[in-house]
Amino acid sequence: MKMTSLLIVALQIYTSLAVLGIDLSAKHDDFQCFKKNGYQFAITRAYRSYGAVDPDGYQNLEKAKAAGLIGDVYFFPCKGKKTAKSQVQEFVQLFGNQQTQVYGTVWVDVESNPSTDCGWTNDYGSNCNFLQELVNELKGNSKSVGIYASQYMWTSIFGSASACSHFSSLPLWYPHYDQTPTFDDFPKYKFGGWTTPSIKQYSGTTSVCGVGVDLNYYK
Repeated sequence: MKMTSLLIVALQIYTSLAVLGIDLSAKHDDFQCFKKNGYQFAITRAYRSYGAVDPDGYQNLEKAKAAGLIGDVYFFPCKGKKTAKSQVQEFVQLFGNQQTQVYGTVWVDVESNPSTDCGWTNDYGSNCNFLQELVNELKGNSKSVGIYASQYMWTSIFGSASACSHFSSLPLWYPHYDQTPTFDDFPKYKFGGWTTPSIKQYSGTTSVCGVGVDLNYYK
């Protein structure tokens, strides 16, 4: 009986440390529903893959904050049609400066971009330099910056899992759809010099509160 009680306490402590959240791109109204379902943070889209700021993402962010959720944004950059600086300027104009912003971290989405004239190239060094420019511009506008990427995408875009490793001081959000909200899998899928992730996207498109979202774990 004593051992059972200790196990229950341990599970309660573990659960209290695990923070679950969602990310989404579609416009949505009922963020209170997410909170009622146990989600504590929302990451909304700030910049679209074809090179345009996302006003729906800003409205989603405001609704998430009004519902009492922690709010972050993700930035899907376009390498080609616009400079890193112009994209960041567009983002800042809508999403606010340091005094008016209502989000924590800007997560730069590093994955294949299918939009015309916006994709990463076969020049791995150029790709790494562009990411550095984007990070520098965001930091120059007093933004907290993180990276969203997988081992596969990092290797495809930068040439190897160990390449372009000078971003490892930034927080990492990585996807692995094993339906398991833990970081236990990360040693097998690590890349880019990171040793510890910050967020795991553990489930792909899932219907929650009437909208398609991805499920995430933070600890």
